[in-house]
Amino acid sequence: MTRPTIFLFDIDDTLVSTAGAGRRALHAAFCDLLGDRDWLPFSLAGMTDRSIVRRSLREAGRTDDAPVIDQVLRRYLERLVDEVARAESYAVFPGVEQILDALAQVPQRRAVGLGTGNLEQGARIKLARGGLDGWFAFGGFGSDHEVRAEILRIGAHRGALHLGQPLERCRVVAVGDTPRDVEAALAIGAECVGVGTGAHSPEELLAAGAVAAFADLTAPMALAVLLGEV
Repeated sequence: MTRPTIFLFDIDDTLVSTAGAGRRALHAAFCDLLGDRDWLPFSLAGMTDRSIVRRSLREAGRTDDAPVIDQVLRRYLERLVDEVARAESYAVFPGVEQILDALAQVPQRRAVGLGTGNLEQGARIKLARGGLDGWFAFGGFGSDHEVRAEILRIGAHRGALHLGQPLERCRVVAVGDTPRDVEAALAIGAECVGVGTGAHSPEELLAAGAVAAFADLTAPMALAVLLGEV
């Protein structure tokens, strides 16, 4: 019998596209508090919210101590509500709802959670518009830790508690769209299934160490791979 399994899904470009709402909200938060400039001249893919703010402050020659980061993140969450609501191209990716429904069929053996660099409140805002928030009872979030591997570790522990099982008896599977998702999963001894719905191809995700990677979650083999049946 397959071991109890904990699934940890990334959000941005894995479950949904917010059409840049997060970047716009964070840039606006910086401008509100620290003045106009190009605050985000780098890719945010696979980064955690706190690490994005820290890098932005450092590159601007600003202090990156905790109170400043916290202030920017609070304003970001305020801005995010409106940005997500008015994002014209917001979309849930193909196959997501069907996969989540299938994984939820055996709740005593499968725990479906999040493993995301988003702050938990930001994660819920992004998912709620697509009606996905109710699928995830737990997770590891950017509000738990700045390092992505530690976020997955925290999410895995919460998943084990959700199942009422020792973590060492559980299989842990992360699902994400960037090499950073893969690297974080490998760092905690988990598997990673990649999806090419972001900026990275399935081939790039496989090269990073994903056990499998698909163009999106409609792939015929995606569910079987997630369940460890192949």
